[in-house]
Amino acid sequence: MTDVKGQGAQTHAMAELTLRGVILGALITLVFTAANVYLGLKIGLTFATSIPAAVISMAVLRLFATGTILENNIVQTIASAAGTLSAIIFVLPGLVIIGWWQGFPYWLSACTIALGGILGVMYSVPLRRALVTGSDLPYPEGVAAAEVLKVGAGSREGLEENKRGLAAIVASAVSAASFSIIAKTRILAEEAATFFKFGAGATSVSTSFSMALIGVGHLVGLSVGVAMFIGLLISWVGLVPYLTSPLPAGAELSDIVGTAFRMKARFIGAGTIGIAAIWTLLKILGPIVSGIRSALVANAARKSGNAASLDITERDLPIGIVGGTIVAALLPIGILLWVFAQGGPIAANPVPVIGLTLAYVLVAGIVIASVCGYMAGLIGASNSPISGVGILAVLGASLLLAAIYGSGNSDPSQTQALIAYALFTTAIIFGIATISNDNLQDLKTGQLVGATPWKQQIALILGVLFGALVIPPVLDLLNSAFGFAGAPGAGPNALPAPQAALISALAKGVLGGDLDWKLIGIGAGIGVVVIAIDELLGKSGKLRLPPLAVGMGIYLPMALTLLIPVGALVGHLYNRWALRQANPEFAERMGVLMATGFIVGESLFGVAFAGIVASTDSDAPLALVAENHWSVPLAILVFAGVIAGLYARLKRWSSDPLT
Repeated sequence: MTDVKGQGAQTHAMAELTLRGVILGALITLVFTAANVYLGLKIGLTFATSIPAAVISMAVLRLFATGTILENNIVQTIASAAGTLSAIIFVLPGLVIIGWWQGFPYWLSACTIALGGILGVMYSVPLRRALVTGSDLPYPEGVAAAEVLKVGAGSREGLEENKRGLAAIVASAVSAASFSIIAKTRILAEEAATFFKFGAGATSVSTSFSMALIGVGHLVGLSVGVAMFIGLLISWVGLVPYLTSPLPAGAELSDIVGTAFRMKARFIGAGTIGIAAIWTLLKILGPIVSGIRSALVANAARKSGNAASLDITERDLPIGIVGGTIVAALLPIGILLWVFAQGGPIAANPVPVIGLTLAYVLVAGIVIASVCGYMAGLIGASNSPISGVGILAVLGASLLLAAIYGSGNSDPSQTQALIAYALFTTAIIFGIATISNDNLQDLKTGQLVGATPWKQQIALILGVLFGALVIPPVLDLLNSAFGFAGAPGAGPNALPAPQAALISALAKGVLGGDLDWKLIGIGAGIGVVVIAIDELLGKSGKLRLPPLAVGMGIYLPMALTLLIPVGALVGHLYNRWALRQANPEFAERMGVLMATGFIVGESLFGVAFAGIVASTDSDAPLALVAENHWSVPLAILVFAGVIAGLYARLKRWSSDPLT
């Protein structure tokens, strides 16, 4: 702490929360938030935007003589908050999937996202001392972002590193977008799948040729990659063949396998995800309670002294403002709930139900903010299993409504209204989860570079507001162009929206009275076994087996997961090579930046392609040829060749001396 305080004393006169920094953060937000929304709807994962935002910010602010490390930190804080908030798409599209919404009402959606995100910021303020300055949590992404900012803070080597980092992002982004463009012409295949008999049943092997998945695998690391591969094997080698046996005579294998996976196997995966999330909560309750207690003690000590003597790195938003904002936010949230409830059974007697909902949001928000903040500190925002938290949140909201109105209502329209209300409530809570998952990571970065916490907390609120303004139109564009799998009228090119589909299915199952708890129980049993194995591996100091990653491997389609373990292996081999270089930290960061470029390039093209589809009213506007049998082998050769070539170039960029 001494070094940090000393740094704070030296940096207090630096420009920090500036207008140009806010504008730059908003512009970066447009790009990364759109990319994250598309990626999340396609594969159910989002990526951390702190490091690429920091690199871009440094490159731009280098053009100004007065640019500072603290100003760059504000830019990455705004961009990362907005980028992380895009995980709201794990819930909100569920309202379209169940047929309650046909699109995304702009102000209703934006206000819902903004209020949940602002609550997430407020809840995480008192957690900063407990989980950032007063703990030894590693905060991998926060530390990495701080190192990037420090390296680029003024040296010629830092300038050269920024140039190479940008070159890595641009090269991989252009390559990923170019491959996607060619695939849309149908010269190269986008996916490959084969269905076959396996034992007494049947299964499938499939993959999408997605450079974004390679990038995701590189970023999540080997442990998560291995865990997802094991989940994939459990699902497609074990569960699906068992669930499809015995095969009926003359059956169409693709239909049988697809139905078994969608209707049964994914709910087993949901059970695994749910039990893993509960286990994570139980493990960290003790540290969270003691940390919050120490934060309250520290706050009381500050009140008894001279607040002006505090180092800038110790100055948070005043706790009175934090508490007042939380209480004040309940009124507009209540109004939103009242507006949303119109046309359903809750409208007949709204006050007690909305009152209970607000209490649920308040209490669940505190718990979830603590859990997600701790998980981000432990394994990073990208790896945090907030989808598991979403599952628990929607189950809680659904069970609350089921206790009041019962389940299996004879009026389907009434049941649908209750399901929609449960999803809307969960969307608010999920906004708290996503932002608290990111905030403490950013505040750790700020602590390491000598930033002022209250200014960062203001920047986080600005990031939430920018994200809330951007996300609804992007969702509307993707919905009108592709639709979401399972929604009424969704076409063959519909985006899977895996978490939103699962969370809406759970709400429907609880309130409709037809949830197969046996499947959830089987998944929970698998989760218990995986948790036991993970704990044994942890005690032996070996590679871990994250239970939530196993659950995701079971739940997600193979086409969306197979390349993530491949990317994790590629990233692991690259990082081992990086450790042998003269500047291993720089070499490893270059890998992170290139992996991010894969995601950004493909995702941004996906958003642009959605605009083309929407404007042309064609699901294949770029197709130049009919589908042909050469497209798959050509795709394999080109895909592998481009990945290999880029990593070879990356090694040259990373090993040449910085001059």
